[in-house]
Amino acid sequence: MDRSLILVLGVFVLLGLLAIYGTFIYNRMVRAWERTSEAWSGIDVQLRRRASLIPNLVEAVRGYATHERGVFEEVARARGGLVQAKGPAESAQANQILTQALGRLLAVVERYPELQASKNFQDLQDDLYDIEEKIAFARQFYNRNAAEFNTQIRSIPDVVVARLARFERFEFFEAEEGTTEDVRFSLAGRPSPETPSNP
Repeated sequence: MDRSLILVLGVFVLLGLLAIYGTFIYNRMVRAWERTSEAWSGIDVQLRRRASLIPNLVEAVRGYATHERGVFEEVARARGGLVQAKGPAESAQANQILTQALGRLLAVVERYPELQASKNFQDLQDDLYDIEEKIAFARQFYNRNAAEFNTQIRSIPDVVVARLARFERFEFFEAEEGTTEDVRFSLAGRPSPETPSNP
């Protein structure tokens, strides 16, 4: 067999193997991207639940503390910011602002024992606590998947396929230290859920 023909066949075989390997890497990245996107949707659902709970919480407090108008407006602005936020980084920042505003709202509640004792308010506290806990765990799950995906698209040889396919890194959903405690200290003395560490 002619050497040039062997060389041409060898090149085709090599290109075929590279195409197969590239397809394998691409498919693996697509799965990782889908898994991370699904993990983000878990956070997004809980943030929307939290935002929908806020008007009921504010109305319950307003019935007892009508003069706390500035606090109510601050919570409303923070809630609006969370609803309009796009993507993990922007949502995390909006969520922190809302958490701080809720901390001030719940500080008002502590001055009204009869409000704290009402069934309606206790139910709202239960819902808020449940959502806070779910956000913490969803955040941990999402950040772990985002870290794995971001590492994958920067690693050799995956980085070549990632650049060709234009995969971009995921932003992390991060909470600043201390912001979650602002709300959780007021939740009927319950232990707060573990706050996962940032990756």
